[in-house]
Amino acid sequence: MENRQSVPAGRQTAGSGHSVASGLPSRLAGLCVFLDIDGTLLDLAQTPDAVVVPNGLDADLAGLAARVGGALALVTGRPVDFVETLFPGHGFFVAGLHGAEIRTPGSVEPAFALGVRRFEEAKTRIAEAARNWPGVLVEDKGIAVALHYRLSPASEAAVNALMTEIQRSVPGWELQPGKCVLELRPAGRDKGGALKAFMEHAPFIGRLPLAIGDDVTDEAMFRAANDAGGLSVRVAGAGFPTAARGHVASPAALRAWIAAQSREGDRE
Repeated sequence: MENRQSVPAGRQTAGSGHSVASGLPSRLAGLCVFLDIDGTLLDLAQTPDAVVVPNGLDADLAGLAARVGGALALVTGRPVDFVETLFPGHGFFVAGLHGAEIRTPGSVEPAFALGVRRFEEAKTRIAEAARNWPGVLVEDKGIAVALHYRLSPASEAAVNALMTEIQRSVPGWELQPGKCVLELRPAGRDKGGALKAFMEHAPFIGRLPLAIGDDVTDEAMFRAANDAGGLSVRVAGAGFPTAARGHVASPAALRAWIAAQSREGDRE
């Protein structure tokens, strides 16, 4: 049974003074915003490259960022370069590869050196194995690699066995499960750490975090937001316990909230 705590309308979050309805705040004053992308901002797709950015979302995100004084970050398992293809020229703060890459407006600062020889060998092994599994897709993220089995759910056990075996041979990398995906990524990096890193710098400093995500990779971000006295919101779904204290029904519902917030209310 999922450990979600839906936040009833009118409840005040600890110390924030923000009324929360359906898991999302009605006011943004004093908040900063951390958003996952896949399954949160964007609807999940059958393949990683098939995600679609709805018309107007980039402008709505820019409007939301303006509402919080620029204190908005996209926190994702995708590489920073891929986020740029989704939102070209956006200028948002971005934590890519679960915090292994950090982008501030105008720059990309890798927080982890590109892969060592063993990791490069591991990526070759993974690609070779995937060729024998129709429907299993390899996503090479540079310093991380993911195997997606959404199109071949019967391959889950084989994918897990291969990735578990390979992880043991690659010191400094760990396995991160997700929705029909298993990723080999740099160890010691997670979205919670990314949130904390942003919170120590302007324009995030002094604000309370609002963290929104949908997957197990977002749980560290939820915990970090909760620990900071902020808000944590899970987008739809069930199937695993969550630290999120609120929920929203779907990515479409979240996008509608972003659109409304970007155009109305208590502008800062």
